[in-house]
Amino acid sequence: MFGSRKKAVDGVAKLKGVSFFDGFTDEELQRVAELADDVEAEAGAVLVDQGRVGLECYVILEGSAGVYYGDEHIATVGPGSMVGEMALVEHRPRNATVVAETPMKLLAFDTKHFKQLLEEMPKAHDRVMETLAARLRARGGN
Repeated sequence: MFGSRKKAVDGVAKLKGVSFFDGFTDEELQRVAELADDVEAEAGAVLVDQGRVGLECYVILEGSAGVYYGDEHIATVGPGSMVGEMALVEHRPRNATVVAETPMKLLAFDTKHFKQLLEEMPKAHDRVMETLAARLRARGGN
C-alpha cells in the first residue's frame, strides 16, 4: 500500500514548514533531505507493525495515521510527527502499530541514515530524545 518512493527533492522548501525541523538551518534541512527518501502511502497502509523489527522511521509531511497498541487506538499523529524511531533507537521490536488513516506523504529514514542524522545533527538527536521522553511520560513512565 506504499506508493512511490524516491530520493527526497526540494528539501529546504519542503521541510521548512515541518514542525519536527523547526529551528534547523537551510544547510541542515538540505542534509536531512539528502539522508531521506520521499514516500507516499495510501490510506490503510501499515507504516509500523507492532512486534516486528524496525528498519525505518518516518516524519509525516502530509496526512494522518492512527497509533495502536494491540487493538487499542492510543493516538492520531499528523504532519510534523515522527513515527517508528523508538525501535531504531532501542534496537527492539516495534511497540505499536501505525496505520495511515489518509493518503500520506512521508520522509523515510532507514536505520543507517537515521543513525547518521542523529550523529551529524545534535538538533535532530535532541528532537528525537524529546519525542521519546514525551511518549514515555504520556504512558506513565515518568
